[in-house]
Amino acid sequence: MKAKLYDLAHCRAGDKGNTLILSLIPFQEKDYPLLCRAVTPEKVKDHLCDIVKGDIVRYELPNIAALQFVCHHALDGGVTTSLALDPHGKTLSYALLGMEIDISDCV
Repeated sequence: MKAKLYDLAHCRAGDKGNTLILSLIPFQEKDYPLLCRAVTPEKVKDHLCDIVKGDIVRYELPNIAALQFVCHHALDGGVTTSLALDPHGKTLSYALLGMEIDISDCV
């Protein structure tokens, strides 16, 4: 069984230069282990392959049941140099939420 991340979590986006930071927070804390298993840096990199040109590092924040993805070389140079419509990457939080994950082992 598959589900989109937007059915399980919400996401916040931030930026620092050419680095995009995405925080993924489950609606229900019980889904945090599922997100840890299913939303790996490799899968996020594959999902955002047209956007993120560098490495993606994932940080687990179990005390607040959240995952943080630091995406390098993702903002076309950063706010001060990018000609992109969204140089801060705010819309990319929803791009991550469109990712499909397998939840069959959790049902």
